Amino acid sequence: MAKQQRKTQSGHIWEAKATRTHDRGRAEAPASPALSRRAFLGGLSGVSAATLAVGITGVSSLVGTKSARVEAAEMGSLHPQQRRQQAYRVRRQAALYHRTLPLPNHRANGDEDRYPNKIASFSKGLPHNPLGEVDLAAYTALLNALSAGQFAAFEAIPLGGRVKLANPQAAYTFELAGPDPHQVGMLAPPTFRSAEEASELAEVYWQALTRDVPFAAYDSHPLTLAAAADLSRFSDFRGPKAGGGITPSMLFRGNTPGDLVGPYLSQFLWLDVPYGATIIVQRYRTTVAGDDYLTAYPAWLNIQRGFPPARVNRLDSTPRYLRNGRDVGEYVHRDFIYQACLNACLILLALRAPLKATNPYTRSVTQGGFVTFGAPHVLDMVARVANAALKASWCHKWLVHRRLRPEAFAGRVHNHLTGAAQYPLHAEVLNSAAVGAIFHTYGTYLLPMAYPEGAPTHPAYPAGHAAIAGACTTVLKAFFNEPFVIANPVVASPDGLALIPYRGSALTVGGELNKLAANLALGRDMAGVHWRSDGIEGLKLGETVAIGLLTDLNATYTEDFGGFSLTKFDGTTITI
Repeated sequence: MAKQQRKTQSGHIWEAKATRTHDRGRAEAPASPALSRRAFLGGLSGVSAATLAVGITGVSSLVGTKSARVEAAEMGSLHPQQRRQQAYRVRRQAALYHRTLPLPNHRANGDEDRYPNKIASFSKGLPHNPLGEVDLAAYTALLNALSAGQFAAFEAIPLGGRVKLANPQAAYTFELAGPDPHQVGMLAPPTFRSAEEASELAEVYWQALTRDVPFAAYDSHPLTLAAAADLSRFSDFRGPKAGGGITPSMLFRGNTPGDLVGPYLSQFLWLDVPYGATIIVQRYRTTVAGDDYLTAYPAWLNIQRGFPPARVNRLDSTPRYLRNGRDVGEYVHRDFIYQACLNACLILLALRAPLKATNPYTRSVTQGGFVTFGAPHVLDMVARVANAALKASWCHKWLVHRRLRPEAFAGRVHNHLTGAAQYPLHAEVLNSAAVGAIFHTYGTYLLPMAYPEGAPTHPAYPAGHAAIAGACTTVLKAFFNEPFVIANPVVASPDGLALIPYRGSALTVGGELNKLAANLALGRDMAGVHWRSDGIEGLKLGETVAIGLLTDLNATYTEDFGGFSLTKFDGTTITI
């Protein structure tokens, strides 16, 4: 990345300008133009055989009317030197294409500069005072390391305990396919004192309170009825609504097409997974009811300071199908980065879900897709895009936003309501029924965490799980026919011991992939480690990364291919 860094008074990284935000809006970085296959390939001009014979040190202009991809198909077998030069030109044009795109204006929400004591910024693992406020010298050392980007500077950060920070130097990693991680923009997250942030804290309080309520009981359980009524009163809650209010069946769902259709969980989290020569039944290890942590202030403070937890999760001895928030929270506690999306791909292949009509091998009479446009291709893409999405999310987490985790915010609420400190908290969260219910149940205002260690030691925004899910499901939607209806859908029994037939509305591949993405993104909220906007905006970030990667890779195919088409999370249809 070009050196466009400066420090504000607080040591802010880049030109991450704070913008004025209001309770009903957030600053948005200018959107990059759609990544067009035509625009990209248009630059890969026709190259003659003589030009291709130029050595790798020779560079000639790219002029003509045909793309290098098309010409490679026409020329057949190339001399190794010609092939090497053409491969160089494909890579070079990809880099030039991204170099010409507008740079995003990375904007923070202003909280880091607004509060000199850094009460709205991520600081877990650094030294903290008894109020859980970070030591400012340690925070400055973190900012200095992030500004320098050098290993030695990171080694100089003073820690408060024994738990290490989660790989902040990775925020500077480059990517060789798709957009550079620093070239993907995002909205600024809600501000500390906003009505939106207040509603998001109330939501994670309710997600903690309802962890043991089966999804099948949401429409009638007293806790979910109370949660829906309370969240409906917030002036800037941005989850799904109907007629201005929230029904229990809408609780904790995403906003993408298909999210509100059918059961809360995606079919891809319940159906058996064909795994080579065996079958994986999706009954998982989970934790027992009531297995909550960090509700006592000394334990909460120790975790903020970076000490390991004194206890471990209490596990249920019986594996279960995912049936409530606690199960989902534990699933996204233990999964590897693209596990659920890999499973979804394997399920779709086993179901023989049709591929997109644009797939060149759907109309071939002599070939079937395999290395390209077949199972190995899509399986590779699911894995490949996951880490690229993580790189982009790490850039935003550490270099731009540094948003505090919900567990830290709840500590501010606790100290404010107990009189230990005074913070600029929005009145809607202080008057929320969720706050009273938390205190009645646990005796503090702290957020009950599903994990003994609480949140990870990296900033909240965006959620890494969400970025991965957004990227991987975008790839799957690009390959598979989204309107295809999944036969014989199921739903978990309230005890999680069986799957029973689902008899409701038809469930499509596209809708269930969107729902899977939201389940993975917001499932981390159910554990208490993320905010709603971490997940929703993280999905969009991952989607952008995937679209960029698919755009680059389109130039590598020699088939007669019209491009990938898919429905984005906002409901619009694009062709890449």
